[in-house]
Amino acid sequence: MCDLVQKYNVPGPRYTSYPTVPYWDLDGFSGEKWKETVARSFQESNDTSGISLYIHLPFCESMCTFCGCHKRITKRHDVEMPYIRSLLKEWELYRRLFGHRPVIRELHLGGGTPTFFSPENLQVLLRGIFSHADRAEDWEFSFEGHPGNTTREHLRVLYEAGFRRVSYGVQDYNESVQKAINRIQTFEQVAEITRISREEGYTSVGHDIIYGLPLQTVSHMEETLRKTAGLQPDRIAFYSYAHVPWLKGNGQRGFRESDLPTAEVKRQQYEMGRNMLVESGYKDIGMDHYALPSDGLYRALQSGGLHRNFMGYTVSRTRLMIGLGVSSISDSWYGFAQNVKNIEEYEHLLESDIIPVYRGHVLSEEDEVVRRHILDLMCRFETRWDLGLPEGPLSDIRERLRETEADGLVRMEPDRLLVTEPGRAFIRNICMAFDLRLHNKAPETRLFSMTV
Repeated sequence: MCDLVQKYNVPGPRYTSYPTVPYWDLDGFSGEKWKETVARSFQESNDTSGISLYIHLPFCESMCTFCGCHKRITKRHDVEMPYIRSLLKEWELYRRLFGHRPVIRELHLGGGTPTFFSPENLQVLLRGIFSHADRAEDWEFSFEGHPGNTTREHLRVLYEAGFRRVSYGVQDYNESVQKAINRIQTFEQVAEITRISREEGYTSVGHDIIYGLPLQTVSHMEETLRKTAGLQPDRIAFYSYAHVPWLKGNGQRGFRESDLPTAEVKRQQYEMGRNMLVESGYKDIGMDHYALPSDGLYRALQSGGLHRNFMGYTVSRTRLMIGLGVSSISDSWYGFAQNVKNIEEYEHLLESDIIPVYRGHVLSEEDEVVRRHILDLMCRFETRWDLGLPEGPLSDIRERLRETEADGLVRMEPDRLLVTEPGRAFIRNICMAFDLRLHNKAPETRLFSMTV
């Protein structure tokens, strides 16, 4: 395995979308085309599967230097209500496109730090959303909690609104690593909020663990995962630190490049961590994700109901996902659109009754087929050859897969491609073989983080 990790550790997309954002056709996109795809998707899916809603809450009180998310650092909490009013206005503009009352099947609060907002203001936001929407019978609502500021009151308010899943950003328990990334939280804090979450009725509590952080050693990673396994979170996201300061600016330059683990140390962290998680009873769901057999994510993998979108892996397979808030990305199945990233611009556009998207992509027929291949690989570890690509591109894809087949990562059969058990760790690399846009126009500069 170690030789394979070294061989396949190359820059590559995470495939929360296809085409990936750097390959969007911006010239072929417009706000009017975007609204047409939203209306079409809503009419096709709302009565059957419902829609997904992602709400980006960008505020944080301090800067975590490992973070690649879009955020604004402030200790002023008077920013909460103006931003909530803008979110509800954006929701209103989308509802005008729908034509009738939406059914929300999936809702996720991300950030930033969603628990920067007071429980009372979160209640105002959610009441505003559901005063004009219904909750699906099989809903899945989740939020990202900060172990340092999530309170029992936060948990209760969100539970009353239907939330049953929460994920906490742990990253690493070592004090030196925490100081380097400016994210200080004790194991006792995490253990306590995990206990309170379960006490309040949350049925899935997740922890996020990152390897490859500055000053992080193999022993640090081992100690963090040992403590994590002792708490038995239902889900664990175990992923590589994406060092992309050329994209994220000063936020990821809070430490020296020399503080980062070497590629060899990072490889050891990954292999040891993966083995520890499996030995602790966790099942490998797919890229970076592990879950206990009792968790809905694993059951969805077993039943073929797993889905992947800009929120990551989910048990809710919806065609339409609306992203509210600055920098949010929406997915109509036929197209993608991203909101402006500046809060003042976002609020100004909404005051003018304009949906605040600034770039996007309308999928071609070829894009739709490739997307199905990549989703099938990401969510079911197999895909069929007969989804609709012409023989020319398919032949090129098979040729690119020859080496991964020789390495035992995939098995090519006459009617389908199967990812082997060892191949699951390299699913990003396997998907890259299908990425026609990536191969038609190789990037001239580095766009993506490393795959391992």
